[in-house]
Amino acid sequence: MKKYDSISYKAVRITDGFWKHRQDINAEVTSRAVYNQFSNSHRFEALDCNWKEGMNYRPHIFWDSDVAKWIEGAAYIIAQTGDTYLEQLCENAIDMIIKNQTEEGYFNSHYLVMDQTERFKIRDNHELYCAGHLIEAACAYYEATGKDRFLKAMCRFADYIYNVFYIYQTASFATSGHQEIELALVRLYDLVGDEKYLTLSRYFLDRRGNNTKDPVSKDAKDASRYLRQDHLPVTMQRTAEGHCVRAMYLYSAMADIAKRYDDEAYLEACQAIYQNVVTKRMYITGGIGSSNLGEAFTTDYFLPNETAYTETCAAIALALFCKRMQQVCADSEFADTIERVLYNGFLSGVSLDGKSFFYSNPLEIDPYFYSVNTSSTTKRYLPIMQRVELFGCSCCPPNVLRFLGSLGELLYTHDEHTLFVHQFMNSEASVRDTSITQTTAYPADGAVTIRIAGDDFKQIAVRIPGWCTGFTTSQPYQLERGYAYFDAAAEIRLVFDMPVQLYEANNAVQNNAGCAAVTRGPIVYCLEGVDNGAHLRSIRISSQASFTPEDAPEYGVPALLCEGLRKKEHDGLYRPYSADREKVPLRFIPYFAFANRGATEMLVWVSVSE
Repeated sequence: MKKYDSISYKAVRITDGFWKHRQDINAEVTSRAVYNQFSNSHRFEALDCNWKEGMNYRPHIFWDSDVAKWIEGAAYIIAQTGDTYLEQLCENAIDMIIKNQTEEGYFNSHYLVMDQTERFKIRDNHELYCAGHLIEAACAYYEATGKDRFLKAMCRFADYIYNVFYIYQTASFATSGHQEIELALVRLYDLVGDEKYLTLSRYFLDRRGNNTKDPVSKDAKDASRYLRQDHLPVTMQRTAEGHCVRAMYLYSAMADIAKRYDDEAYLEACQAIYQNVVTKRMYITGGIGSSNLGEAFTTDYFLPNETAYTETCAAIALALFCKRMQQVCADSEFADTIERVLYNGFLSGVSLDGKSFFYSNPLEIDPYFYSVNTSSTTKRYLPIMQRVELFGCSCCPPNVLRFLGSLGELLYTHDEHTLFVHQFMNSEASVRDTSITQTTAYPADGAVTIRIAGDDFKQIAVRIPGWCTGFTTSQPYQLERGYAYFDAAAEIRLVFDMPVQLYEANNAVQNNAGCAAVTRGPIVYCLEGVDNGAHLRSIRISSQASFTPEDAPEYGVPALLCEGLRKKEHDGLYRPYSADREKVPLRFIPYFAFANRGATEMLVWVSVSE
């Protein structure tokens, strides 16, 4: 098995352009906004474990994970900016965690004040999930600051979990209800080198779908299949099933184990699951999860637009899985999927000002029909139309914080001889004795210059984006599995052609029949009613439509203008069919920027005429 290492986010500095702007907002606005919301909702206060019956809040079973993700995200910012204010907030939270950790090493702000006799009795109560995020936060904080007391505390917690689940097997269940501990243990092993953490991670994976403590019902509706991915042993799984975030965290850990154990069976399962997702169960935005029931994958090609669940955390989790896959496979498709997620299904999850968030990211909104069941209190599921600052289940905001904070880790991988360039951002990086500089306005245009100083690598492999139909380079190259391989050179210049392209869906995606999605480079575009008026479904564009870029600095990429056709309004409910349409100017904006100007119609898939 080939293996490639990522260049750490600490060794990559995004210096300018599209993603520098987003990282600055993340550091200066999002970090504070999420902290304030979590503070006001008692999530940080709960760490002090002083709650008593009758107090005005009750620590929730997953609040620790929210705080842990915030600490992790803050740590990435601290590593890059030295933000002393964020560091002090982290220290305050760490003080409370360490003060209330038990002698055995256990910490959970819910169980420590509710009923400690219930520890590890209820599989779905997120104890291992919270523990995993606390472990990841401790690793990140140590890497950022060099302070090890939080890391040592979480090693004690991991040791306790190892004893309870692996040595003595006294827990009432064998594997996590919500995956996360598995990949966190691998991260802890990589940092401290203690083999038992890697052993425990694999143990959790190997027992899934293959043990008597977590029995699997033969009923297809059983939660073991649709929430916990327990329907089969992991090496036998070939399709993405159930709760999307849980599934992608599981697959991420499987890819980690495949790499560290040279396990071909694990890798084969990961590759098959990945293909199932991207060829049959993923939206064009990189969103996954077409149903709100179980926040889950459904069946092949069922990709409704208006009710798409497409959780922000699920898009992030897909990117995390693909990041691991590009560490064991030199194939550009994984970086292509990361790029699709980055610029579309993930970025839509946070407002342009960085203060509010989407949990779900639909591909169509029609506010006129959001409350059609006027005679019933039972309403159909539809995603919210405007981002909010806090959710009851507020997993997405701190996930956005940590993902943007560690963005640099997606850019490069390498082995002994070859440096792979996966993503294009204005940046400076270093690995071994080599420095790397990228200069680009991407994704506003397709020109990229890569400068290399150092002789560690014999080859530079640069991804040719899957959407790219033509490109030029300054050096000769060989193309293999989506990468242009260059002999190591001081400078490599590439220009990717970036015309507007219309994409159509597979015929089996019946919701998109007769429609196309407008794209330019990695960006998916949409229509909004605020620009284009009401009844967006009455609009058609020509398959040969000519698009004109419009400067839109608020987005960092152009808006697109073209001429379309709109069905003329008529009186009455019905009339004989008429092909009569009027020409109208249309304005497409990047999908990631929808719903930043008030509640309005939105449409990704637009009707097309030949």
